[in-house]
Amino acid sequence: MLATNVLETIGHTPLVRLKSFEPEDGAEIWIKLEGGNPTGSYKDRMAISVLGRALERGDVRPGDRIVEYTGGSTGTALAFVASVLGLKFTAVFSDAFSDSKRKAMEAFGAEVLVEGSDGGAITPELIQRMKKRALALAGEPGSYYADQFGSPDVRQGYEPMGQEIAADLDGGIDVLVSAVGTGAALMGMADALRKEGLEPHVIALEPLQSPLLTTGKGGPHRVEGVGVGFEPPFLDRSLLHDIRAIDQDLGFDMCRRLASEAGIFCGGSTGLNVVAAIELAREAGKGKRVVTIGCDNGSKYLGGHIYR
Repeated sequence: MLATNVLETIGHTPLVRLKSFEPEDGAEIWIKLEGGNPTGSYKDRMAISVLGRALERGDVRPGDRIVEYTGGSTGTALAFVASVLGLKFTAVFSDAFSDSKRKAMEAFGAEVLVEGSDGGAITPELIQRMKKRALALAGEPGSYYADQFGSPDVRQGYEPMGQEIAADLDGGIDVLVSAVGTGAALMGMADALRKEGLEPHVIALEPLQSPLLTTGKGGPHRVEGVGVGFEPPFLDRSLLHDIRAIDQDLGFDMCRRLASEAGIFCGGSTGLNVVAAIELAREAGKGKRVVTIGCDNGSKYLGGHIYR
């Protein structure tokens, strides 16, 4: 592949069958490996959609500052794209997230402001505190709020994932399953699949330790990027066939299994995805296909607890 700009390398990631993880007489399990994007995360798709379209509309101009509160993957993607487009980026971050993500954002030239957590736990209170600080900064002159939880450009940015899945599997997909933070990735993929005339069962996941979507009550957990403590703004429940809560510890164990048994290096949300995909493959049965997402690369988590 030849590219005149590094942003052209976003997307077109591989779809890999997890044959050795498939239950006996169960459905096929396929995982889209988004860790191959430039910053190692599917968030690159969102970042180019949000910042590229903001520039096209004239909402921002080169030299302006982009602001967002983030657990790190969104922030790294925004910092990367901002650096290419001539924008500045300020992230409101926390020590509850992997320190390697802070270092990555700073490597791309971002300013990173850190909110303290309670013993490293991701809590609804922490998320709201981060949001409040980001909104205050975004109100300053020359600043623009990326709004990962509200901008329509976010959901649209993930549609190419669904288009790629439909093309690679020639339309053969029965279940689409993913853990949700904003809900944009799952909904964006589902949007694209519907446009291709496909109607798989769409399943959303959350950590069992913070079962807001399934019980109405969130809680502290350690799965970065999901379980944000409030209703995901892009999640359309009318399009979902189910919402399931997956034990984070099973997800972390799955991360280690995927690395050591399949050479797939990933983070906690991907672990949740594969645990659920195996469960759904067992339920769907032979002849069906379950598709899930490898959200990012495990190198982002070497500074955290998963691979210690």
